[in-house]
Amino acid sequence: MVDGSAVLGVFSVYIAGVVIPGPNFVAVAHKAASATRLEALAVVAGIVLVNLFWATCAILGVGIVFAAFPWLALAVKVVGAAYLIWFGGRLIVNASAGKPAPTVDAPAGGFRQAFAQGFATNIANPKSMAFFAAVFSSAAPAHVSVGTFAAMLGMVCVVASSWYGFVALTLSHARIASAYRRSKAWVDRVCGGLIVALGVRQLIR
Repeated sequence: MVDGSAVLGVFSVYIAGVVIPGPNFVAVAHKAASATRLEALAVVAGIVLVNLFWATCAILGVGIVFAAFPWLALAVKVVGAAYLIWFGGRLIVNASAGKPAPTVDAPAGGFRQAFAQGFATNIANPKSMAFFAAVFSSAAPAHVSVGTFAAMLGMVCVVASSWYGFVALTLSHARIASAYRRSKAWVDRVCGGLIVALGVRQLIR
């Protein structure tokens, strides 16, 4: 049996956490404007998979684990922040490098690489870890039925896929992608700077 009130409570918390811009949003937006639509959707798929993982951990009590082992939470935070700084720094350094115009369909390697990028960005995203460990887990009941558990995960999948998919489809529009290519260097520097800033912010908080 599904506890509708519990699912609705988690939904109200989760949707607010998803739409607030962070590393995931920047990664999807940059890939959508700079690569193919298929690659942008692959980044979304990687992000959604990690969100499902974090949601599962939150419902099962990852917040309790981090409370009992604060060093583990700190280690995840530092590693994640380091990845964001590296990823953003690479964008800035390569901002002036030319890139061929994207084709309609991404090759298999491009799809796998984009999926891995989305997965790595989200799994190393301290914002996601902190949100699910603290906010999401506090909204989820201590004990849920299998049906309620499945409904919560389904909600996470639908919300994350819908929002990030919308971002990917909108920013991969030909006119927007063309505008990106005309100002690629500056856009890459801005996106890279935002990601580096998010990583630094996580380190000093």
